[in-house]
Amino acid sequence: MIHIVFNEADTVVLNKAIALDETLQGKVVQIKDDYAVGPLAGLYVGEGIDARKAWWAEVLAGGDYNGKAGDGSVDDYKTIAEVVGELRRNPEEILWIWAAQNKHDVSGYYWLLHYVKEFQGRVFILYLNNLPFISDKGNIFYPSWLHTIPPKEFLKAKKLARPITLSEFEVDPDEWTRLSEENKGVRILEGGKKLVQYDYDFYDTDLKRYITKDWQKAGKIIAQFLSKNKHTTGDAYMLWRLKLIITGGEYDIQGELKNMKDFEVKSKAGVTE
Repeated sequence: MIHIVFNEADTVVLNKAIALDETLQGKVVQIKDDYAVGPLAGLYVGEGIDARKAWWAEVLAGGDYNGKAGDGSVDDYKTIAEVVGELRRNPEEILWIWAAQNKHDVSGYYWLLHYVKEFQGRVFILYLNNLPFISDKGNIFYPSWLHTIPPKEFLKAKKLARPITLSEFEVDPDEWTRLSEENKGVRILEGGKKLVQYDYDFYDTDLKRYITKDWQKAGKIIAQFLSKNKHTTGDAYMLWRLKLIITGGEYDIQGELKNMKDFEVKSKAGVTE
């Protein structure tokens, strides 16, 4: 059994769950890119792959994750090639895809389908969509992320595994194609597996609300956005957007425009927040 997840924290909690239940024994594999942001066109051919890598290089340039786009630490194509190879070599092998109700997991699921369609009947989905679980404190909650589920609760979640249907293998890739052709940069989960798209500046207006008349480190502004805003995404993307906002001349800055801890931002004097 091969388990696919889409977040590093998910690998930790799922491995703990596997230790509790031998029927879950298998390798946990993470798809690392965040397909909820950035260009999607041509992701299954060299030109599109290179274009996305170049976009990530631009986003990460001069920031806390500078150079990560080209250091080989994120290579989903190599990862999925290894998974496909294992599935082809061993006809008894099965694949479980774990996804919670968030744009990151759902986008990763759509990207993944292209590579596993040939194994229809051996590919299972565990989509934790609007399902209640019990927290460590004994409270009922509806998780948006797998890693918020206690390991023992995964033993209940495994009962949700079902084969991805032939219809889903036909229809869902069409949905991904539609999203790719829209050429927009931000995807938001509207419900179920329905993603809607917006331009790259989707988060900018909300991010500006956390810039005040007092000097604040970029990291503090981004942390507040991530903890308080309804729609969020990764801190690397938000640092990129913050830098673009600042270069527009709307705000005062001090320090070097690099890592989150390297510069501070505030409203210009006389501007009312």
